[in-house]
Amino acid sequence: MTEEKLEQLLLSVQKPGRYAGNEQGSVIKDKSKVDVRFAFCFPDTYEVGMSHLGMKILYSQFNSKDHIWCERVFAPWVDFEEVMRKNDMPLFALESHDPLYEFDIIGFTLQYELCYTNVLNMLRLGRVPLLSKDRTSLKNLVVAGGPCACNPEPIADFVDVFFLGEGEEVDLELIELYRECRDNGVSKEEFLRRAAEIEGCYVPALYDISYNEDKTIKAITPKDGAPEKVQKRIIKDLDNCFYPETFVTPFIEIIHDRAVQEVFRGCIRGCRFCQAGFIYRPVREKSAETVNRQAKCLCENTGYEEISLSSLSTSDYTQLEELLGEMLDWSDSQKVSISLPSLRVDNFSPELLEKVKKIKKSGLTFAPEAGTQRLRDVINKNVTEDEIMRTCYTAFKGGYTAVKLYFMLGLPTETDEDLVGITQLGQRIVNMFYEMPERPKGKGVNVSISVSTFVPKPFTPFQYEPQDGLSEVERKQKLLVESNTTKKVTLSWHDSKTSILEGVFARGDRRLCAVIAEAVKLGCKFDGWGELFDYDKWMQAFKNCGVDPDFYNHRARSFDEILPWSHLDYCVSDEFLQRENRLAHEAATTPNCRQKCQNCGANCFKEGVCIEKR
Repeated sequence: MTEEKLEQLLLSVQKPGRYAGNEQGSVIKDKSKVDVRFAFCFPDTYEVGMSHLGMKILYSQFNSKDHIWCERVFAPWVDFEEVMRKNDMPLFALESHDPLYEFDIIGFTLQYELCYTNVLNMLRLGRVPLLSKDRTSLKNLVVAGGPCACNPEPIADFVDVFFLGEGEEVDLELIELYRECRDNGVSKEEFLRRAAEIEGCYVPALYDISYNEDKTIKAITPKDGAPEKVQKRIIKDLDNCFYPETFVTPFIEIIHDRAVQEVFRGCIRGCRFCQAGFIYRPVREKSAETVNRQAKCLCENTGYEEISLSSLSTSDYTQLEELLGEMLDWSDSQKVSISLPSLRVDNFSPELLEKVKKIKKSGLTFAPEAGTQRLRDVINKNVTEDEIMRTCYTAFKGGYTAVKLYFMLGLPTETDEDLVGITQLGQRIVNMFYEMPERPKGKGVNVSISVSTFVPKPFTPFQYEPQDGLSEVERKQKLLVESNTTKKVTLSWHDSKTSILEGVFARGDRRLCAVIAEAVKLGCKFDGWGELFDYDKWMQAFKNCGVDPDFYNHRARSFDEILPWSHLDYCVSDEFLQRENRLAHEAATTPNCRQKCQNCGANCFKEGVCIEKR
């Protein structure tokens, strides 16, 4: 299709900037002078994908190699997909506008379980065979990474190689192996056998799965020399790791339309529900000097007037106040604001508040996660109500009149008393505001409470726990509404049906591959978007495939059950997770990594917090 024809068709859709390409910072290369073409596919809209830091890093890193051309591909919204189908147009990459089937390697980042139908739909629109076994040559090798790769079994039939852990090193190693095997005429089967020898590469075709009569897994058996366990990869030295000096600057507004600077990876806290807190261990920090230099460079090269300091818990960065002081030296004069996501209530000091007020004045967000101290101890949040109240007091005293609090519903051992405790805590914060003699005069207060449904995840102490059923989740949501007695506290929550489906795929096995393929046939896509999610179609897909979704999310697992991800090693031992699960049921807490090492297994890397002096 000619560029003129494409431009004409883009005028008929809602946001043509999603598909046009040619943004500032995008990389255009001469096809005749590159050796490997890599399609980086984000299985969601342009606005979501262009906000993702991992894509920015790998896009720039791959394109820093002369022989690799990495291009971006996003899931087309329904209006443009309809145009594509009517005009027999395959899904294409933004940089060259070449169809997906022309690429050597097609890579997906898996950030959310409900993106799986988009993965299949993008392959289908790109005219790439869905099943790995049907792609018999090395052309169109499909790879995937990201947090959902820690249990990739629900889409194992469609992906040739999964990357476990962090991708900056392992991705390039696989690309070099691909070049070597392709140039020497090596078969795909032999390439996959060699790929399995690279640490961090999981090849699902090299593992046979057998099942017991009760539908649990009987055995996971490696073959053709594949390792019994595949260990994740991490980047050990973040100061000397690749980080882009510029980002592609979109023509249209995206979800997080700002520069992003990573300050550290991992988390010291050990909240028992939080998958990211376990699979990204151990904590490794960048120096304040590196963060400041990279942040200043990004803002100068992109023109962004806001930069976000990214991590799982930014206020746990040991050099935060020093860093903010250094950044304020240039951000003030350049009119750049700094945002600090992921603040914790137990280390939010008046001194930090003063710096936050200087860099960006907006509402403050914290995550107590549970409404009573007992349940906060169960989940190992290690935050007391006194700390929550003191933090809100500090914020109100500093001139803030709004706070947002995140909670979860359906946590293990939860009672109705714990749930009502959420709105009661909100009421106590409101009362405290009006009792403060130094509160902002003439202003009201708003406490926003957002409640998500708990989803048990692999590689957490709660991976063994059942998830609440749909009727129970809806009962609890109703109880929350009824327990709220003030308009100063506003309640919101996520759709419970999407959380139920997320729970199925979070801990699912390969038998779900057929269900996902069937759901795509029935028209499912963009399942994370409320306006397109169709629960009834999903239930029909399960029924058509003879698979019971309740088997995956509404039952408890015993400690000796073989789990679908038991052959994957994220360096958090089963013994540690089981010990933490027992402590949860005793409502007993565990100190964070900087207070005391718990021998979780991440010290095998001998890096970061694991070798700090405590």
